[in-house]
Amino acid sequence: MRQFEQHLYEVGYSRQTELSFPDCDRNKQARIGALLSILSVWGGYDYDARGLTHEKLTELRQVFLLSRAVMKIHRRPVNQEVLTVDTWEDGVRGPYFRRVYRMADDAGRLCVSAKCDWLLVDPVSRKIERPAAFTARAVPQSSGQEIDCPEPKKIRMPPDGLEALGERVVRWSDLDGNGHLFSGNYGDIVWDFLPPDLQSRPADTFAINYSREAALGDRLTLAGARAGNAYRMEGRGSAELCFAAECVFL
Repeated sequence: MRQFEQHLYEVGYSRQTELSFPDCDRNKQARIGALLSILSVWGGYDYDARGLTHEKLTELRQVFLLSRAVMKIHRRPVNQEVLTVDTWEDGVRGPYFRRVYRMADDAGRLCVSAKCDWLLVDPVSRKIERPAAFTARAVPQSSGQEIDCPEPKKIRMPPDGLEALGERVVRWSDLDGNGHLFSGNYGDIVWDFLPPDLQSRPADTFAINYSREAALGDRLTLAGARAGNAYRMEGRGSAELCFAAECVFL
C-alpha cells in the first residue's frame, strides 16, 4: 500500500492526498467544493504542525477566517488521482493574510493554483483585528514566487438583470465545527444552482468572497447573471449578503 508523504518547511507545508469517489462529480472530476475544501483544511494542517492548533489560537483569541479565495484550474484532477498540495503564507496585504497553494499530480504537472485572503478575528468579540495584532508567530513575508493565479478581488454583481435561482436552506450536515456553513460547501451550492448548461462545462477559474457566516436554518436566496463566458452568483440571507462567487468557463 502506498504511504502518503507530508513535509513541514520553514516556510510552507506539503501533504499528499488521494481524491476519492465522494470528492468527484458525475464526470469523475474533482468537485469545485472539494478543491475549495483543500484550501481551508491545508492552512490548518500547516499551523497544526507548528503547534498552533485551532484550540491554541482560540485560547489566544486570534483565529483566522477565510475571506476571499480564487483558484486557477489548469487541469481538473480526477477520481483516484493523488495530488501533492503545497501551501505557504505569502505576507500581508492590507487587512488580509495571504496564503497560496499549488496542487500537482504524480508527474509534477500543475493541476490547480490558488490564492486566499484570510482575516484575523477575535472569536469572543467577533471583531476583526489588524495583522499587526497577531502574536502567535512572525508571519513570513512575500516569498517572491510567482503563482499562476489571478488576484483575489471583490466580486460585484451587476446592478440589474439578475435571475432568481431559488433558495438553499442550511442543513445540519452543512455545518463545520464552528457551527457555520463550511467554506468548502459553498462551492457545491454554487454548482447546484448554476444553469444546467454550465454545470459540466470546463472551468478556468473560480473565485468566491465570504461576507457573512451562515448558520443552521438560514435560508440563502440565490441569484445570478451571465457575462460572456463568466457567471456570477450571490447568496443572501435575511437580505444580508453571505457570499458572492464568479465562475469563468473555457
